[in-house]
Amino acid sequence: MPHLRCFALLSVLSEFLERSAFAAELLMKSIALKSLLRKGLLAAGILALLQSSLPAQVPMEPERARLLNGLRVLIWSRPGDQDVFLKLRIHSGAAFDLAGKGGSMALLGDILFPDPTTREYFTEEMQGRLNVTTNHDSLTITMQGRAREFERIVEILRTALVTPQLTPENVAKVREGRIKVIKETAISPAMLADRAIAARLFGDFPYGRPYGGSVESLERIERPDLMLARERFLSPNNATLIVIGGIQSNRAMRALRQLLGIWRKSEQVVPATFRQPSAPDARTLIVNSPADQSVEVRLALRGFNRQDADSPAADLLTVLARQRWINKLPELAKSPVYVRHEAFALPGMFVLGTSVDNLLAGKALASAKEVMQSLASSPVSAAELEQAKNEAIALANKELSNADGISAAWLDSDTYGLPSVAERMRALSAISSSDIQRAASRLVRDNAFASVVVGNADVLKAQIERYGKVESMGEIVPKTEPRVESRSELKTNNNVKPQIKTPPKPE
Repeated sequence: MPHLRCFALLSVLSEFLERSAFAAELLMKSIALKSLLRKGLLAAGILALLQSSLPAQVPMEPERARLLNGLRVLIWSRPGDQDVFLKLRIHSGAAFDLAGKGGSMALLGDILFPDPTTREYFTEEMQGRLNVTTNHDSLTITMQGRAREFERIVEILRTALVTPQLTPENVAKVREGRIKVIKETAISPAMLADRAIAARLFGDFPYGRPYGGSVESLERIERPDLMLARERFLSPNNATLIVIGGIQSNRAMRALRQLLGIWRKSEQVVPATFRQPSAPDARTLIVNSPADQSVEVRLALRGFNRQDADSPAADLLTVLARQRWINKLPELAKSPVYVRHEAFALPGMFVLGTSVDNLLAGKALASAKEVMQSLASSPVSAAELEQAKNEAIALANKELSNADGISAAWLDSDTYGLPSVAERMRALSAISSSDIQRAASRLVRDNAFASVVVGNADVLKAQIERYGKVESMGEIVPKTEPRVESRSELKTNNNVKPQIKTPPKPE
C-alpha cells in the first residue's frame, strides 16, 4: 500500500501548504494593517502639529438674541456645567466723565452693588464672584455663580440696573471708600511713570486721566453727577450681555425677558466724540523720585483706534519692538521691559517702558526711539515676523481658553464695531512685513514722541540733556517780562530824544 501512504503524505503536505499560505496571507494583511495604522498615526501627528501652529482655536459662534429694549445677548450653552458666567458691558466709560470730575463712571459702577452682603453671597454661597470694572471705553459687570441660581443672579443684576440705590448716603459712602483706597494705595514709581506718560501724551484729553479719578476730582462729584451719568449711559440699547455655562438658551432668554425686559432704553446713545489733543511736548519730563538707583523710563507715540486697519499690525509690532529694543541695549535683558499698544474707541497710545539703572536712562530712551524709527524705515525679516506671530497666537490661545477671555473678545466686537473673533484671528495670521512697516511709519510719521523718566532728578538731568531738552516736574521757569521804559527815557537809535507831536484839534 505504498501508493496510499504516498497519497496520504501528499494530502498532509498539501493541507500544510494551504494553511501556510493562509497564515502568510494573514501575516501580510497584518503587516499592511500595521503599516496603515502607522501611517494613520503619523498623519494624525502631523495634523496635530499643524493645528498647533494655526491661529488660536476660536470658540464656536454664540447664539444671538436681542430684547425689545435693545439689549444684545450672546449665549454659549454648556450642558453639564454646574456654573454660569455673565458679563454685561456698558459701552461708555471714563472718557465721558465731566471735566474736573474724573472717576464719575467708576463711582457709578461702585454704587450699583453698595451692599457688601451681595458680593459675599456670590463668593461664599455660590463659590463665584461679582465685580465691576471701568476703563476709558466701558463699564463691565462680571457675575459668576451656580447655574441652578441663574434666575436669582439675573434678579440681582436687574435691581442694580433698573433701580440703582443712588441715595445721598450711598453716594457719600462709595465716594469716601474710593478716596480712602486711593490715599492708602502706595503709588509705585512704575505706576507714577505710566500715569505721567499718559498725561504727557494726551494732556487734558480724557485718555490722559486715570480711570478711577483722583482724590481732588472725586471730591467734586455729587449725587446729580451720578444721576446724569446713569441717565445718559446706563441703558440696555448701550449694552451687551454674555451668558456662558450650564443653562439652556430657552431658559436663559425666558429669565432675561422677564427680569431685564423692564430695563428702560435710552432715546439716544451718546457717541464718543472729543476734540483731539495737541501735539505732545518734545522735551523729556523728569519726575523726581529718588527712592533708589533705578529709574522708570517711558517713550510713547499716538496709537490707533480699535477700528483702524493697522491696529492689528500695531499689536504685532509690540512684540517686534520689544525684542529689537533688548537686542539694541542688551542690559535690558535683566530688566522688566514692556511694549504696549493701548487702542481705544479713539486713537490711543503706543508705549515702550522699562526700569533700569539711573545711569542707563538716557541710553534707554535714545535706543527706544531708534528702534521705532528703524521699524518704520525698513521691513522686518521673515524670521522676526514669524516669531512675533507665534507669540501673539500663543497669547491669544491663552486668553481664549477661559470664559473671561472669550467674553472680552466678543464684547470688543460690540464696543468697537469689530469683525468676529474668527475673522480677527485670520487677519492676525495674514499680517505681512509691509503691513508692519506701514503701521510703524504711521506711528512715527510726525515724530511726536513723548518721554518721561522717574528717578533722581539730580542724577538724571545731566545725562538726559545729552540726548535732548528736558523739563523737571515742578520746576518753574522764571518769566522774563520786557522792560517798559518811561516816556522820559525813550530814546531813538541815535540817542536823540524823539519829537512827540500832539495831534491837531478837530475843526
